[in-house]
Parts: sequence; C-alpha cells; structure tokens
Amino acid sequence: MLSKLYSASTFGTEGYLLEIEVDVAQGLPAVSVVGLPDTAVKESRDRVKSAIKNCGYEYPAGRITVNLAPADIKKEGSSFDLAIALGILASSNQIPFEILKDFVFLGELALDGKIRKGCGVLPIALYLRSSSIKKLICPKENACEAAIIKEIDVYPVETLRETVYLLSDFLDKKPLKLEIHDLIEKKEYDVDFSEVKGQYLAKRALEIAASGFHNILMIGPPGAGKTMLAKRLPTILPEMSDEEIFEVTKIYSIAGLLNKETPLITTRSFRTVHHTASDIALVGGGQDPKPGEVSLAHNGVLFLDELPEFHRNALESLRQPIEDGKVTVARASRTLTFLSNFLLTCAMNPCYCGNYTSSFKACKCSTSQIQRYRSKISGPLLDRIDIHIEVPQLKYEYLTAKKEEEPSCKIRQRVEKTREIQLKRFKDAGIYFNSQMTNKMIKKFCVLDSEAENLLKMAIQELNFSARSYDRIIKVARTIADLVDSEIIQPEHISEAVQYRSLDRELF
Repeated sequence: MLSKLYSASTFGTEGYLLEIEVDVAQGLPAVSVVGLPDTAVKESRDRVKSAIKNCGYEYPAGRITVNLAPADIKKEGSSFDLAIALGILASSNQIPFEILKDFVFLGELALDGKIRKGCGVLPIALYLRSSSIKKLICPKENACEAAIIKEIDVYPVETLRETVYLLSDFLDKKPLKLEIHDLIEKKEYDVDFSEVKGQYLAKRALEIAASGFHNILMIGPPGAGKTMLAKRLPTILPEMSDEEIFEVTKIYSIAGLLNKETPLITTRSFRTVHHTASDIALVGGGQDPKPGEVSLAHNGVLFLDELPEFHRNALESLRQPIEDGKVTVARASRTLTFLSNFLLTCAMNPCYCGNYTSSFKACKCSTSQIQRYRSKISGPLLDRIDIHIEVPQLKYEYLTAKKEEEPSCKIRQRVEKTREIQLKRFKDAGIYFNSQMTNKMIKKFCVLDSEAENLLKMAIQELNFSARSYDRIIKVARTIADLVDSEIIQPEHISEAVQYRSLDRELF
C-alpha cells in the first residue's frame, strides 16, 4: 500500500517542503530510500525499524520503498525519521492515512521511539505560513521557536507513540501559541562602561561605532583595555527590531544553537573568534554548508583579538561579507546565501612586542619588524574598517581615580536617539545605519558645508586616502553629525572623522 505525507528541510536559511512517499509491498524484506539521501537519511531505516518495534507497533515484513521528492535535491539530516515511520505505519494499515496529508512532520527518532530536537525549525515554520499546509508536528524542544509564527499551528510531541495518539484524537488537541513579545526579556549585562577608567577617546569612538554600525579597530599595548572595551560594546547597542530578531534566530536555528529556554535571540550577539580560526569557520561553508561566525554575529558584534595573528586567507575572506552584508557559498550543485551584517571590532598591538606606543616600556622592535607586523593586515581590509583608534596605556592616576565613569545606559540613550534619526532617514531606502549607505545615498544624505568640503579635500590630498577611505570618512562624519542632531556636516565633524583613520595616516 502507498502512503504520502509531508516533511520539510532547509536550503541555506530558507525552508522548503518535501513529499515523502512510502510503499510497502510483498517480497523479500528490504528497505530502499531514494531521492538523493545522504548517509544520515539512509541510516534512518535502522532507527525507524527499532523505534516502531519498541513503541509496540508491528514492523511490516516486506519490501519497503521510501521516496523523498523532489528527487533532484539532496536530502540531508535526520529530521525525516518521524515522517518515514508514520508513512510505514500508514502503509501497513496500523494508522489511518487520510489525516497525515494535513501535517508536516519533523523529528529524529531514537531507538526507543523518543523524538530528538533538530535544526532549522524556524525557517521551516516561516516557509509554512505561505504554503497550503499550516499544521506542524515537531519535537517538543523545537516547538517554541516555531510557535511564534501566528499563521501556523504547532503541535509538540516527545515520542512516536504520542504522535500517533495525537493524530487519532486530533480534535481535542490545541496548538501551542506564543507571542514574540512574551519571549523578549531585557537582558542585564554583566559588564558596563562605568567599569572602564579613562580611555575617553576610545569610548567616544565606540559610541560612534555603535551609533552608525561602523567597523572599528583598536590599537594599543597589551593591558591597555582593548578587550575590556570591546566586551562592553553590546551594552550600548540599540535593541533589535522584530525583523532583526527573526533574521538572527533563523541563523541560530540552522546552526542548531536554539533550545527550549531560548527559542528567540533577542539581544545582539557578541562573537569572539580565536586567531587560529580558519576561513570556513569565519565565513561559513564546508562540505555541508553551514553559517560561520560572521553570520552568527549578524546584527551583532564580531570581535577579532590579535588581528595580525589571524591567517591571511581568513582575514581576506572577510572582505566580501563586510562590503555586502552577506556570504555567498557556491558549490557545484547549489549556491547558498547567509546574512552577515555585523559590527566588526578588532584589536591589535602596535608591534610584535606591543610597546611601540607605550610610555612605560621601551619597544624592542626594529622599523622593518614593525612594518612586517603591520603588513599582515592588507590595505583593502583596512579600507573597510571605518574607525582606527589608539588605546593608550593608562597612568596610575586614572586607575585609582574616584571619579564615577559614565554608565552604559546613558551612552545607549544617545546611541538609540541617533538610531531613530537614521531609521527616519532611511525608511524608504531598505537600510538601517549610516555605514550601509551606497554612493548614491552618500550624495543624497551627506550634505557638507563649503568649509567642511574644503577641509575634506585638503585631508584627502595631504594624507593620500583611498576612494574607499573617502567614503568611510563621510559616513563616520554623518554619524558624528547625527549625534548632535545636525542636518549639515560641519568642519568639526569632518576633522574628527579624519582622526579616526590612524593607520591610513601612518601614525604607527
């Protein structure tokens, strides 16, 4: 007997529907799974067989053929187990077939019939709201992330037997429904800018970076506070919108980083990457393409400490994600796109020994060694970092000062006010921050007075800035002007923006 039912999978960060056909016929006992299955899908026959038997059902003694359609798309993962098991039970007349066609089934089966959590449930739920099938049966641990989609009905299950009971007594079951705003909790950060003594110029630069989502590089000797400052950057970033929350949560769902306790990612991510990371770990990919750190940091902060120590090919792989806000992974069979609009925050020493700019210790590096150390970071990558700032080593007086430093909440208020200005400005442009402006937008929204224009012209000619650096300076100046609610970019805004191009000015 032939039965048909539905499951689903993901393609990049988007879901798609699968039709699973199960035919149980007379013949020698055998199981054949067709439709470009990977190893995990092929092994489902053994998991399904044990789960059916251990749940008290009869496993048919005949030839079983399972077809995963469409057959020209490779099927990956173990989330089809539940659908295959129900198809076998329906084809062997142990459960009614008619009701199965109204549901989409997701879940990996354990040998005792328990249903384990899977990945990518939220993208699938988002896809189902525009499909003809709007009922989803999925593992209990994944139910919360799917239940926030109002247009579909989600039924959490824990075992194969519970699924069969649900289908046989469906009219008495109510779907799980959650409101997205009920899951958003204001996070209390463990760190705060009030804990950072001095470093006012660096704090100012980080405030500008947070306001306009500008990439930033901090240069200073060891122990100056670069990492300390970077870890506090998320505490001043504006809250994410509902659209941004869904974008980030989809990526974490694909990566399998969601659970019942955190079905939504409601705070901006802070991803710290070790300098031994490969280019695939950073930007994503692999034989089975998965999102990398740049995508996990989407709408958040990606922190690269000891920047020159990263492998050259890993750093160069960041150039396209920084510029485009997405990563395109091309394979012979398909091309996947992962969003990666992140705030790049980097830290580095000024030289090998780290004491080139220190006023306390003498530098032991030669000029050629310093140049060799700096050359590990390519010019094109530096051009894509909007702000270069020096973080000096603090004197004893600053460390022991009793003065109360400005807390993150006050800085965040100014950042959010600036964000509102940008949202109003770009409401019809499809972007959120000044750093995302195109050349056409720069001409439209970045109006300089004559004195500011002359100052910028002189800076470009005298300091030999590149064309990309020119754009970055104007974008940063636009954010500085927004912080004081100035529609026109003034000379002081340009001069401050030029100061944040330290490496271009060859100060180190």
